[in-house]
Amino acid sequence: MTALHESGVVGDSPIHRLDPRAKLLGLLSITVIAVSTASWAVHAACAAALILVAAVGRIGPRTIVRRARLILIPVLLVALFAPTSFATVGAKAAIGTFSAVLLGATTSFPDVLHALERLRTPRVLVLIAAFMYRYLFTIADEVARMRAALTARGYAPRHALQAQALGRVATALFLRTYERAERVHLAMLARGFDERMPRLHALSFRRADALFLTALVPLLAVRVAA
Repeated sequence: MTALHESGVVGDSPIHRLDPRAKLLGLLSITVIAVSTASWAVHAACAAALILVAAVGRIGPRTIVRRARLILIPVLLVALFAPTSFATVGAKAAIGTFSAVLLGATTSFPDVLHALERLRTPRVLVLIAAFMYRYLFTIADEVARMRAALTARGYAPRHALQAQALGRVATALFLRTYERAERVHLAMLARGFDERMPRLHALSFRRADALFLTALVPLLAVRVAA
């Protein structure tokens, strides 16, 4: 039975319990190794490593396909314009997407941000990502309410000339978003916000995290030998 991990991600496995820094560094390393070469032996080794991570993390094929198709399909469509290197580009895109899906399926976004912060990623980038993630849902809710209001007023455009109301809706959405951002910023400052993302549990790099990263060393050997 799956459980809600303390990070906020549904599931409980050795991969879920790893320090987010270990998962971020490990999966990013697999992606970098794959995209840095055209060797099919390296691509096969990277794919095998990701399949093993998915198996240990109990991430099923259905979950991977459902999440990966949103990213992989547009990438593959672009790759079609380079038929001579389509297979190589497709393999690299698949491995990178697979890595991102596994990270997202086993690590909450706040944990990823905290890992980036602890890895000395520029703080402004971490803050931008955090606020984009948090207020994307707020904006989506606001858009849903405005659409409901338009529908309740019988708005159903039949041609382009009747779509001018959408411009006014976009303007209103921008103004509402800007005003809400100001209110939120003032509220955060009043609560002592110091440009750091708060976290209830401190990260702890343990033996399992070191073993996870050490297990990726053979990939480096295959890459060097390729």
